[in-house]
Amino acid sequence: MSDGDSFADDPERVELLREVAEDVRGDSSESEQLAAMLYRVSDLYDPDEETTPAEIYRNVRNILDIKERGGLPERD
Repeated sequence: MSDGDSFADDPERVELLREVAEDVRGDSSESEQLAAMLYRVSDLYDPDEETTPAEIYRNVRNILDIKERGGLPERD
């Protein structure tokens, strides 16, 4: 299967991934992170989004890096 075939537009998959993201989203930072990652992955199958697996990887890596540093800095 080529990359083009594996990430074809799939509105049902988008809806399922986003529903799961909403279900796991909770009060903990870990559940928020997981929800954000699922939502980003759903973008691969959304015809209205233009993204690649590499872009999603970088975004998820950024989420994990921010968590490792203790979160985003406070704004004044």
